[in-house]
Amino acid sequence: MIKLETSGHRSLIAFLVFAGATAFVYIVSGIVTATSVSSWYQTLNKPSFNPPDWIFAPVWSVLFVMIAIAGWMAWRRAKIYQRRLVLLVFSTQLLLNCLWSVLFFGLQWVGTALVEIMLLWVSILWAMYVFWPIDRRATILFAPYACWVTFAIALNAAIWSLN
Repeated sequence: MIKLETSGHRSLIAFLVFAGATAFVYIVSGIVTATSVSSWYQTLNKPSFNPPDWIFAPVWSVLFVMIAIAGWMAWRRAKIYQRRLVLLVFSTQLLLNCLWSVLFFGLQWVGTALVEIMLLWVSILWAMYVFWPIDRRATILFAPYACWVTFAIALNAAIWSLN
């Protein structure tokens, strides 16, 4: 049985904060992406490994749920002195995640987005590193996110080189 470091009420509030922040980024990213996914994005030359457009929404939906749960799990299991770092790494990757959508789809700065997504990837690995000694399950929940962003880097790089 896992011993919770917080009361049930405080843990529920924390979960709602993690879920709310993650949902906010998901919604903002979706709105920004929608501004050009059916227009500008369709005009780009894409590599042969580019997945069909319909795959992105369900993949990101699942990943965002996992991101929120992982952040909450790490925060919940963290000692008081570790919580600030958990919040920092979680917030950093979430902010960089949203920023990529703004750069790539909103501003259509494919090269800048490529540099930024590499920073996102590093921030995900940093979060996993911080989460590991606190709650390994949280780290495992971030693993598919790291894999997907690795793929997204390759896709972003290919689109940048083809255009």
